[in-house]
Amino acid sequence: MEIRALSVDGAWEVTPVQHGDDRGVFLEWYAAREFEEAVGHSLDLRQANCSVSAAGAVRGIHFADVPPSQAKYVTCLRGAVLDVVVDLRVGSPTFGRWDSVLLDDADRRAVYLAEGLGHAFMSLEDGSTVAYLCSAPYAPGREHGIHPLDPAIGIAWPARGRDGRALEPLLSAKDRTAPSLAEAAERGLLPTADAAAAYVAGLRRRHAALIDGLPEA
Repeated sequence: MEIRALSVDGAWEVTPVQHGDDRGVFLEWYAAREFEEAVGHSLDLRQANCSVSAAGAVRGIHFADVPPSQAKYVTCLRGAVLDVVVDLRVGSPTFGRWDSVLLDDADRRAVYLAEGLGHAFMSLEDGSTVAYLCSAPYAPGREHGIHPLDPAIGIAWPARGRDGRALEPLLSAKDRTAPSLAEAAERGLLPTADAAAAYVAGLRRRHAALIDGLPEA
């Protein structure tokens, strides 16, 4: 398993080793030891989600209040999606920046994004199936969105799917009416870099204490 940091701090791309034979393929799409070495703490799994999307469907940009926010470990079990991480942390050196990873059923990569980051993806073919491991359960009162086509963020969504056919972004009613990044900032909806960093630092302290057999700080 290879884990590579993305250009947005707090996000990683995970490339598994695939073992194939005439029966099919086997892989570990999540491994705690490798994850903890890269991220500095364990994944506190609280909810697992699965979505199936038509070609062109865009889900996101979604994020949650810090604390506890909702870290996500995401992979595509079938089909292909362009998975996007957006830095929404006010005061972060990479505020407003995005990075992306192609998740598909060929390379079978995954993306991990820490608390305070925004997440979105576009489906590149019908039936694309995405699985998410989440660090916190869904809580409508603290979940928010940014319009995925906000030009101030400027995500370069694919114009064509995996089969070469043209794609038209398909958004939910909620995402179509989501505020821009500037509007969300004006409303005080965005997390701060300091709050996100403090929360992640707490996770790392507790993880280190657990490894050392010490009382949690």
